[in-house]
Amino acid sequence: MNGGGLVIAEMVRSALSNFTLTLFIIALIFSAVAIMRSPQRDQPVIAEKLISWFVFFCIGVSFFYNFIMHGFFGEMTASFIGWADSPFQFEVATASLGFSVVGFLAAFGSFDRRLAAIVGPACFLLGAAYGHAKEMVTANNFAPGNAGVIFYTDIFIPLFGFFLLWLQKRSERSTPQAEPAR
Repeated sequence: MNGGGLVIAEMVRSALSNFTLTLFIIALIFSAVAIMRSPQRDQPVIAEKLISWFVFFCIGVSFFYNFIMHGFFGEMTASFIGWADSPFQFEVATASLGFSVVGFLAAFGSFDRRLAAIVGPACFLLGAAYGHAKEMVTANNFAPGNAGVIFYTDIFIPLFGFFLLWLQKRSERSTPQAEPAR
């Protein structure tokens, strides 16, 4: 492989190893494009585009990727986290698949669907962040999948999701509602 090929291979490896950050950035790019293409760019439109693409990529795509990695590449994934392979990986895989499906169903749906799509994964991700922190302290586990970008996005992604839910709800309240027909 030539120098350019090595650089590209390293970029792809880094993007896939840090998939939560990669997908967050992709969600922001898709949101920006959707906002720019919209004839209106007020707060409700911005909130709608941000949360739609956030849920699609950071929940739907991200947890589908997690399903594939834990379900089909369990040994490699466990090693990346600094753990031994375990049958529990299949359970993480199927939970991730469930979160993914809900994310895809909710991405362009109602506030209530998005709330469900964010709250379930938030519990999982914040619990995983706690587990990663505990591993860092008790087992000195600073493997990239335990103490790297994944650890920080396990905290940031749920918090950003809750911020977007708040922003969407605030935007809905500030949008004047049409008078009911009499």
